[in-house]
Order: sequence, then C-alpha cells, then structure tokens
Amino acid sequence: MQNPVIILGAQKLGTAALDIFNSNNVVVYCFLDDSKDLQQQELNNVSVMSSTEDNDFLKLIGKKCDVFVAVEDSAARKGLIKMLKGEYKVVPVNAIHKFSAVSEFAWLGHGNMIGAGAVLNNNAKIGNYNVIESRALVDTKAEIGDNVQIGAGAIINSEVIVEDGAFIGTGAVIVSGVKIGKNARVGAGSVVVANVPAKATVFGNPAAPVK
Repeated sequence: MQNPVIILGAQKLGTAALDIFNSNNVVVYCFLDDSKDLQQQELNNVSVMSSTEDNDFLKLIGKKCDVFVAVEDSAARKGLIKMLKGEYKVVPVNAIHKFSAVSEFAWLGHGNMIGAGAVLNNNAKIGNYNVIESRALVDTKAEIGDNVQIGAGAIINSEVIVEDGAFIGTGAVIVSGVKIGKNARVGAGSVVVANVPAKATVFGNPAAPVK
C-alpha cells in the first residue's frame, strides 16, 4: 500500500485503525466523521476534517487516497461501503497490524481490521469488513463471513464457521467444528461447544441461550 488513507470514522475503531496504519508506516491523510464535536479536532496528530458526506474529500478516494471504513454502527458502516462501491468504484483496504501473524495461506477479503497480536492460521478464510481485535486467534480452516466482530483474545478454533454479522465477545472460545449463525452474539468469556442459531445470544461455560 503506497497511497495515503482516509479513515471514515474517528471514534474507537477509527483510532485503532490509525494505530494499525502507523505500525506499517502508512500515512493517514485525515479522518472524516459525522460527529460535529469531533470535526476540526486532532486525534493522535491526524485531523478530523469533515463529515463522511464531504465530496471534496471523498473525490480523492481511488485517485490520490485509499479508504478504510471504521464507523462503529454496523448499518452506517454498510451504507458507507455501499456508497464507496457504487459511486466511487472503490473498496476499503485492509488494516493489518505489523505485529499480527497472518499465514501466507490464509485468505482475506477487503476492508478487514486485524489488531496487534492477532493470529490467522493457514487456510483460515476471512471475508470482508470484519474486525478481529488484538490477540484473537482464527485457527486452521476456520471461516469468518462478512461484518463479523471478534473481540480481543477470542479463540476461533479449527473448522469453525462464523456467519455474517456475528459478534464474538472478548476472550470467548469457540470449539472446533461449531457454527455461529448469522447475527448471533457470543458473550465475553463464553465457551461455545454447540452450534448457535442465527440471531441468538449465548453466554457462559458452556454457553447457553440468553432469554
């Protein structure tokens, strides 16, 4: 990656993305964020220049700058990605921390955030626009869909399938072969030993449904 990056979103995910790009000596041109309280502020020496709808900055994407979407709200993030693909014919780049370990035999899509100390082992498959936080492990032949969030220190064991939109909490363990359904949620520290249906929330050791 040679071009400077514009980060859409200047809150928790945005500053985490900045740290990742800094670790790789990639210049971040600016943040864009819809919060007026953040606009014209400086975060870790990078300015929040305007909103995510400012065409003066958006028109640089794909020409002079790359882009990374780090908006917290899932629906807003999806909307921005759709806009970038539709109007500007670009997809967000990956943000992969220098101190992560990504196997050359792992497969990654676009727009993923891989935190410091995270491990993606051989033949792991990572879709698009996922957040894999610090020291999380995605083991051999595990499959992660799109728009998934995996918390710090979570362990996704071999041949696990995590479908689109799922949330895996900090320190959770998903045992080998388990399937986590679309938009399901796994609480922090849980140990999941059985499949989790779509949209379900589970918690505990062993994890059980939360009603």
